Amino acid sequence: MNLKELARTGVRIPEVGIGTWNYHAGPAPLRRGLEAGALFLDTAPSYGTEPLIAEVIKGLRGRVFVATKVSPENFHRADLRKSVDGSLRRLGVDVIDLLQLHAPNPATPIHETMDALGELVDAGKIRFIGVSNFTLHQLREAQAASPRYPIVSNQVRYNICDRTIEGDLLPYCQAQRITVIAYSPLARGLGRIRDCDPHGVIDELVGITGRSAAQIAINWCLSKDGVVAIPKGNSVEHILDNCAAGDWRLTAEQMARLDAHIRYRHRTRFDQLMRRWIPGPLQRAALWSVAHLPAELRRRVT
Repeated sequence: MNLKELARTGVRIPEVGIGTWNYHAGPAPLRRGLEAGALFLDTAPSYGTEPLIAEVIKGLRGRVFVATKVSPENFHRADLRKSVDGSLRRLGVDVIDLLQLHAPNPATPIHETMDALGELVDAGKIRFIGVSNFTLHQLREAQAASPRYPIVSNQVRYNICDRTIEGDLLPYCQAQRITVIAYSPLARGLGRIRDCDPHGVIDELVGITGRSAAQIAINWCLSKDGVVAIPKGNSVEHILDNCAAGDWRLTAEQMARLDAHIRYRHRTRFDQLMRRWIPGPLQRAALWSVAHLPAELRRRVT
C-alpha cells in the first residue's frame, strides 16, 4: 500500500484506509483489509464500531493507525475528557493516533475545546489532532485556537461527483500541508457515480486499465496532493477491491477525461446545512425517493 505523510508529522499512513460508519459485517472483512495494507481504521463513538476495532487490531496495535472522533455535544473540557477516556476503553488502546472533532459546534468556544485537546496530547492519550466537516473559516478558527499543537487533518466528503471542497478548502489544506481524509469517496455508491457519467467514461477506463470502477473513482481522489481516502465496504470482496485502488495512478490524460466528462457539483452552504440538520430518518426517506427519479434529475438533487 502506498503511504502518504500525515501533514508535517513525519508519520506516514496508508493512502487507502477503511471507514466504519454504518459498518455491520463483523471482524473478518476488516482483518482482510489490514492484511491488504489498509492499516488505517477510522471510527467514532456514534458509529458504535469502536469495540469491533478493538477486536480487529488485537496483536496488531503497533502497525495500525487508529482514528476516532469526539461528538460535538462533548466539546466542553470535562465532556471531551470523558469521551476520550470512553474511546480508549472501547478501543482497548493506551493512546489514540488521531482524534478528530466530528463536526463544528458553535455553541462551545473553540478555544476551550482546543485547549482540552492539547491537554490530552500532553497526557499521552492522543497523538494528533484533526477535525471533520470543518469549512475553511472553521478550520482557521480552530488553528488559531491551537498554537501549540497543529491540526493535521480535516475529514470531509470528497469524491469524483461532489467536489465542493475544491473551491477553497482543498487548496488551503494543500498549501498548509493539512491532510484531507476523503470520506464517501464512492459517493453514495457506484450507481450514483454512473448517474454523473452520461458518456460512460469510467466504464471506458475500466476496459483500458483493467481496474474496477470503484478503484478508478477512489484513485481519482488519491491522485490529489495531500488526500487519502477511507472507503467502506461490508464484505471481504468490496474491501479488497477498495484496497486495490492504491499503489498506481490514473494518467494525466485519464484524469483530464474524467474531469471533462463527469457531471459533478459544488454544494452550497444551504445544501450543507440541510444535510446536517435534517433528521436521519427523513434523509433516508428522501434518498429512497430520489433513487427512483430519472438519472438526470438525480444528478441535480443528490
